[in-house]
Amino acid sequence: MFRLFSFGSAPSRLLIAPQDLRTADATNAADIYAGRFLFAGHLVEVGGQSPFDVEPPNLQWSKALHGFSWLRHLRAAETNMAQQNARALVEDWIRTCGRWHDIGWKQEVVARRVLSWMAQSPLLLTGCEADFYRAFMRSLYRQVRYLRRTMNKAPDGLPRLTVAMANACATVSMDGQGRHVKQALKRLDQELKRQILPDGGHISRHPGAIIEILVDLLPIRQALVMQGQTVSPVMMESIDRMMPMIRFFRHGDGSFAHFNGMASTSGDVVATILAYDDARGTPPVSAPHSGYQRLTGGDSLVMMDVGAPPPTRFSNSTHAGCLSFEFSSKRNRIVVNCGVSTREQVAWKMVARSTAAHSTAGIGDTSSCRFLTSSRFDKMLGNPVLSGPKDVEAERQDTDLSDRVIASHDGYVERYGIVHERDLTLSRDGTVLDGIDRFKPTSDKAEEETVTIRFHLHPQVSCTMLPLGDAAVLQCADGEAWEFSADGIEFSVEESIYLSDVFGHRQTQQIVLTVGVKEALSVTWMLRKTASAKARRKT
Repeated sequence: MFRLFSFGSAPSRLLIAPQDLRTADATNAADIYAGRFLFAGHLVEVGGQSPFDVEPPNLQWSKALHGFSWLRHLRAAETNMAQQNARALVEDWIRTCGRWHDIGWKQEVVARRVLSWMAQSPLLLTGCEADFYRAFMRSLYRQVRYLRRTMNKAPDGLPRLTVAMANACATVSMDGQGRHVKQALKRLDQELKRQILPDGGHISRHPGAIIEILVDLLPIRQALVMQGQTVSPVMMESIDRMMPMIRFFRHGDGSFAHFNGMASTSGDVVATILAYDDARGTPPVSAPHSGYQRLTGGDSLVMMDVGAPPPTRFSNSTHAGCLSFEFSSKRNRIVVNCGVSTREQVAWKMVARSTAAHSTAGIGDTSSCRFLTSSRFDKMLGNPVLSGPKDVEAERQDTDLSDRVIASHDGYVERYGIVHERDLTLSRDGTVLDGIDRFKPTSDKAEEETVTIRFHLHPQVSCTMLPLGDAAVLQCADGEAWEFSADGIEFSVEESIYLSDVFGHRQTQQIVLTVGVKEALSVTWMLRKTASAKARRKT
């Protein structure tokens, strides 16, 4: 009922417009003006209707529409037409959805809209009529009041932290809110302390969460400084811890590793965030609280998931990818995880979260985690992890000659009586990656099980078996080549699918080793560099 009423008089003006750090594309403004709205991989042409009246193709499209983050594209166009279009769409939303909408008034959507409206307020309010200005401020104030009253009802994790950031940002940016500033900033500090781990990762273990947090938190810090207010130690420390983690998860081409829900990466956004990093230091070699390890040698990089699933309420994006790894050399991403699909279907979501979609070992046709998949609880609870690895151990043994990580998990002990241990060693010059996968039985039932070890390849890598069938050549687009071999184990090259490409699903390949636990308690394999990238001819 709160949404149906306004409380008190709205602030008369905004004191500051927080900066929007997200990348804007002015060419999208023409599509929006023409009634073409492309969100979450779906294009909807409204054909003269209000976009808020059309039937949305899926939930994510509707959330993106009502979140108004796309206003930045209209601002980037820097034309009177784009400005008038932006005002008309905001005015349309206030008229049709300003009191109630099933999707538009979800707490995390309201938070995104509040942040977007404030960041794009110069576009909306410069030179506008007084009636629009008053309607805008009344609606904005109503939404902020709603967030203050219902913050605890927001889904836990990143959505609730986004609500806290939107509330703090609005409180600092609107006039007449002095009595709310202390409480808003205190609540934001509480969420930061609760959700940002000591190593700078997010409690959900989703690498992309720290991008989403920093892209909203950095402008809040900047707004506080411009207003002459003190930035709390909690906020400063949280930012300082997260910044190195941005570097931690980056491959040589700027993309983030595909762990636990990470999709394609906006390189421009990451570069913008890193411009705020005063330290500009090297990334850490390990993130023990987040559950990741990083091996470096020469131009090569390995990132490995060595963490247990997060608490259930934070696990809706968690994947069954324990001990999976990604491997890159310079700008060539070679071994990857499949990533996540932009398609809304639950089936694709569950495929992406399965162990088989990761470069690790699976047993039988099962995953190392079990997820809640009942359609009865989807809307209320999502698809959290119900069970998975509890005891995940990781040990580093770095020397002058190599970086080495030995890690194990017990995700298959209860069902199959097997502990999986993975031992990765990257040579200091980065030309050899040695791997050993060990399968340690803890009961007699393990003897009949089949183990499948998968190495998913990036779509820009082509894989060809050598004539003798004992090795495969991995050819990168720039001429760099690697050879994969497994000691005494037959393997095959099969089809795979890469889900996280910016253009949608892409066909790719995977190397697959299948062995019985009784046949081989350990599997030794190697990636060896055989050719460097061809030098580009100067023109």
